[in-house]
Amino acid sequence: MDADPRPEAILLCGPTASGKSDWALRLAAKWPVEIISVDSAQVYRGFDVGAAKPAPEVRAQVPHHLLDIREPEEPYNAGEFVADALAAIRDIRARGRIPLLVGGTMMYFGAFIRGLAVLPPADLDIRRSIDLEAARLGWPALHARLAGVDPLAAARMHVHDSQRIQRALEVYALSGKPMSDWHRATAPSHQLRLARWALVPAERRLLHARIAARFDRMMAEGFVEEVQGLRDRLGAASQASSLRAVGYRQLWEHLGGQGTLDEAVQRGIAATRQLAKRQLTWIQADPGWRRIDPFETGAEERWTQSLRELL
Repeated sequence: MDADPRPEAILLCGPTASGKSDWALRLAAKWPVEIISVDSAQVYRGFDVGAAKPAPEVRAQVPHHLLDIREPEEPYNAGEFVADALAAIRDIRARGRIPLLVGGTMMYFGAFIRGLAVLPPADLDIRRSIDLEAARLGWPALHARLAGVDPLAAARMHVHDSQRIQRALEVYALSGKPMSDWHRATAPSHQLRLARWALVPAERRLLHARIAARFDRMMAEGFVEEVQGLRDRLGAASQASSLRAVGYRQLWEHLGGQGTLDEAVQRGIAATRQLAKRQLTWIQADPGWRRIDPFETGAEERWTQSLRELL
């Protein structure tokens, strides 16, 4: 007898503000679905408005997993996400329900789908050297250097993404091999059958308009007050990696005296647009995603019908 061909988990990714969370919630209103968040900001307690975390009343109606599982000062990485997601999938399936992984943290999706590379361990001397160069030349210059030795990795990073640029340069310095080569040699830690869809807007201007509107809405809902609360709690000198999240970083800088609030909002919107561009680049590089334009008439209904045929 042939093995059951039905997928054991559904994956839905897409750039920020493309509507994936709304699609997931509407599906969960009709099907026995539980949502696993694939979002590096939503794992943190206190990251609510700016992380577009579902409201408590929504979470009371639809089970969500991997929300509020870390304090802002605690690290959380892709390896931990994979382990936590697999545990959630086992739990959801054991109850006869459907796991739906939804989000826009592509590094987490990549680790879940392809596995994690066993990279060289950190070297504090090399990191200090890189930090000193960044202080002298700026992170965009080091990003340009990375592009010379590992263009694939550099294309997936913002020029001010200090943590990831530093790690990629460190790996190359230690091994002489680009980080992207290390990642290509990975294998997944599971054999789950996955059904994968990506929301890919054909009209970037529509996505950009939604990004701006969402940022304005978050401001009206108390985003500044949320970041001020984090600043009061963690201290103005905090270097927590969670504070690098888009939007949080720009408002944190404003509250520290860097520019006006309007300038911070505009920087936040610009950074969100850049994030969306990187997310779309990542999706386009992986042919395993079935792509849907979320702004096309009837797109969500076609997605639901595709799922119905698979399940």
